[in-house]
Amino acid sequence: MSGHSQFALLRQRRFLPFFIVQSLGAFNDNVYRQAIIGLLYYLSVPKEELTLYTTLAPAIFILPYFLFSALAGQIAEKLEKSRLIVITTTMEIVIMTLAAAGFLTQNMTLLLIALFCTGLQSTLFGPVKYSVLPSILKPEELTGGNGLVEMGTSMSILTGMIVGGLIFTLAGSHGPIVAATAVIALAVLGNVCARMIPKVDAGAPELKINWNPLPESLAVLRMAKKQKAVRNAILGVSWFWFVGTLLTSQLPTYAITNLGGEPTLYIFALALFSIGTGVGSLLCEKLSGRTVEIGLVPLGAFGMTAFLLDLYFARAGEATAQGLSVVAFVQQAGSIRIIIDLLGIGLFTGFFVVPLFALIQSRTPKSEMSRVFAALNIQNSGFIVAAAGVGLAAHAAGVTIPQLFLGLAIANALVAIYIFTIVPEFLMRFLSWLMVRALYRLRPHGIEASVPDEGAALIVCNHVSYLDALILSASIPRPVRFVMYYRIFNIPVMSWIFRTAKTIPIAGAKEDRALMLRAFDEIDAALAEGELVCIFPEGALTRDGQMGAFKSGVDKILERRPVPVVPMALRGMWTSMWSRRDSRLGRMRVPRRFRATIEVVAAPAVEGSAASAERLEAQVRALRGDHA
Repeated sequence: MSGHSQFALLRQRRFLPFFIVQSLGAFNDNVYRQAIIGLLYYLSVPKEELTLYTTLAPAIFILPYFLFSALAGQIAEKLEKSRLIVITTTMEIVIMTLAAAGFLTQNMTLLLIALFCTGLQSTLFGPVKYSVLPSILKPEELTGGNGLVEMGTSMSILTGMIVGGLIFTLAGSHGPIVAATAVIALAVLGNVCARMIPKVDAGAPELKINWNPLPESLAVLRMAKKQKAVRNAILGVSWFWFVGTLLTSQLPTYAITNLGGEPTLYIFALALFSIGTGVGSLLCEKLSGRTVEIGLVPLGAFGMTAFLLDLYFARAGEATAQGLSVVAFVQQAGSIRIIIDLLGIGLFTGFFVVPLFALIQSRTPKSEMSRVFAALNIQNSGFIVAAAGVGLAAHAAGVTIPQLFLGLAIANALVAIYIFTIVPEFLMRFLSWLMVRALYRLRPHGIEASVPDEGAALIVCNHVSYLDALILSASIPRPVRFVMYYRIFNIPVMSWIFRTAKTIPIAGAKEDRALMLRAFDEIDAALAEGELVCIFPEGALTRDGQMGAFKSGVDKILERRPVPVVPMALRGMWTSMWSRRDSRLGRMRVPRRFRATIEVVAAPAVEGSAASAERLEAQVRALRGDHA
């Protein structure tokens, strides 16, 4: 894992054609929308008419998301996904042919009809875009794959806006021809790439489609709320769209009024935000250790708030200079701070949204995935409209753009606190992620190949320190239910983390027989639900760095439910902090091996019917070797 790069996915057929198709789609949408605005300037339409069109266009584009997302989710669930992607990209060719006719005849009505159809095509593609990833990626690749998709989308939107905006500026009288040719060529290229996507099975081929949009929209929204973590992840993604829409919609005026720039400075400011988002999206895999690490979500939320606050204080009033080019702006006092703020907002936005997409994909049944993402699109469109409304209301009330950024920072903090209060797992994962990354250099080996992608399994591991469970949870790409000695489970502060992670406390038969029996019942119930359960069969922390004998508890678990067993070993923990190598007083001092390199090593799973405490102990000893 240490040598893995998410960019390796770009060399694989299972991912590359899909990545190109979704990036080209976002690019072409924005080329088309900006080219319409360019045509309006080319035709020198009156300012009032220009304002009408620029206000009407986003509403026309987003209307199909309200009307047809539920239908799109059902279709994406029922049809084989690569076939559906070919169908939607074929639709794009037809729609862009209509748009080309609008450019050539300079007919705004025709262009707006094509814009509505583009929104419809995007509505149909939306549920496929994210529901296809869990089918073509391994669980440990979800964060990296989503990071690439978000990076590709943000950069495609940015470059599409730039290219679309420059068509009529550079081509002049040939602008309509260039615009018409560009949108058709991009649509054809997308369709060619779509035909290279490997077959991806339908999530629910037997699904009967309900063609009535209103009750089905309510049905998919209810479906998306069944699991609390997924429901609040969807809320988080929609909030991301609210923040992004409100922020980027203010940048054109902000660049001129508050930064003192000419119109091109808006593109520079948008580029900073988009680049930051792309970089943050790509960094998620590195920071998460290739697991679905929702601990990054609070980090992203708090970072967004911090940089939004600083953006307000960096330039709270109007600029003293006007008409600045990008170069002239960069040379102004205080400009570097604003640049860093815009990059920082984008960077932490990437940290915020990518794990949320990965969580939705990892915790939603494949037979419901497309409909859940259809519900997400409905909710997203509502938040986008709300963001536009807030921007207009703030402007009408005389609120300045920096004041609006200040209000957005405060609102972002309140929404984050609300989500983390409702689903403590987000904050728990953040604290455990922060602790493990701050205290250790973690090196996992063999975990991807050994831990099953789905279904029940029992994990057995040696027990060295008080943080073993946190270290394993940071290494394993799926959520894990840990069985833990009750005295460790009850450690102050740590207890909250363990409870939130649904850890199962256990005691010896002589200490608390009722607790022990209850623990075995909980373990069996978790395995029956297809979950991963991890136990430390030694029954206690090592006192001398050596492994103890595995107790019979593992045999009792497998007698009731013979699930696959994955042997794992912790290496390097004994001489690091929080083992029993030091006295309690010694552990209170700055440890001698702060940021120690530790390893988690896994062996292939053993069939439960063939596993025994003695055999598993021998395997874990072999994995551990001489690395105490």
